[in-house]
Amino acid sequence: MLVSAIRTAAALAAVLTGHPASALAAGCVVADPTGTPLNVRSAPQGPVLSTLDNGTAVVVVDERVLGGKRWAKVAADGEARGWVFASYLDCAIAGDKTKSAPMHPRSPPQ
Repeated sequence: MLVSAIRTAAALAAVLTGHPASALAAGCVVADPTGTPLNVRSAPQGPVLSTLDNGTAVVVVDERVLGGKRWAKVAADGEARGWVFASYLDCAIAGDKTKSAPMHPRSPPQ
């Protein structure tokens, strides 16, 4: 929880100042296992505003738990985008020598 709070604060500072995130901030990429673009919403479980393709780099600027599910407010290319289902992000703390499992998205239904 402490790492999450530090990561969120550092990411928010990076977005607000326009400077790259500090070494404690998480570098995240969209990793939707369904193979479809990830919905970006106005609020957790809110209306869809846009989508992000798998592999898109994002910064988490806020997090919430709603109905037992974790949601992340993300920014990409220096601008706030909205809320995404956090389980569909692959995040690693800069300087962390461990590597997350590779993403293996499912093929979209035919």
